[in-house]
Amino acid sequence: MVRKIVHIDEEKCNGCGACAAACHEGAIAMIDGKARLIRDDYCDGMGDCLPECPVGAIHIEERESLPYDAAAVAENMKKKEIREKVKEGLAGGCPGTRMRQMMRKKEEPETEKGTSGAGIFAQTSELTNWPVQIKLAPVHAPYFEGAKLLIAADCTAYSYGNFHQEFIRGKVTLIGCPKLDAVNYAEKLTQIIAENNIKFVTVVRMEVPCCGGLEFAVKEALKNSGKMIPWQVVTISIDGQILDD
Repeated sequence: MVRKIVHIDEEKCNGCGACAAACHEGAIAMIDGKARLIRDDYCDGMGDCLPECPVGAIHIEERESLPYDAAAVAENMKKKEIREKVKEGLAGGCPGTRMRQMMRKKEEPETEKGTSGAGIFAQTSELTNWPVQIKLAPVHAPYFEGAKLLIAADCTAYSYGNFHQEFIRGKVTLIGCPKLDAVNYAEKLTQIIAENNIKFVTVVRMEVPCCGGLEFAVKEALKNSGKMIPWQVVTISIDGQILDD
């Protein structure tokens, strides 16, 4: 259809970003230091951004374009709000709950000498995300995109000696204890799985009966998410052996 729509002269644009901030529909974004109309159907043609431009780089023109899509705008603004919350989580808040992502270098562990003179291995951490407690984990985080998710009982990392290398490496880690927390994690895990692009789920639990609550919560979350995601359960014995997987 032919309708009124915003046009941005990139030659005049000085990259101040005032128009992008003034656009209530998220139709304008700053790309490579210049303001750009990212989608025609996000622009309502009302021109709220015009008076904000200090160099007159924006005007309204009539041309063929997609019609304004209010539903698409609402979805876009919802995603934008989530991204802003993620940024806030990275920038501030309690240090214990602030979201962080660590990039790990793939290096062989270095050999060091202990006080007895015997050679020991200094193993490096494979953890790439924070926080790790299920109750504290954000529902939306960039590290969930395309992630292999590890959901582990608290005690497993203490019981199984090579936990970082065999289980945490290459995965996003979430931990919890259904007995101590006295909660059903299913609702939180359902949100994380349903609203992110999770590729695989590994559950690591202890052999003790109370750890069954963690396995049950993951099963419920996978079912309630409506997604078909491959998953596995690994059980660790109290003396640190893998019983089944």
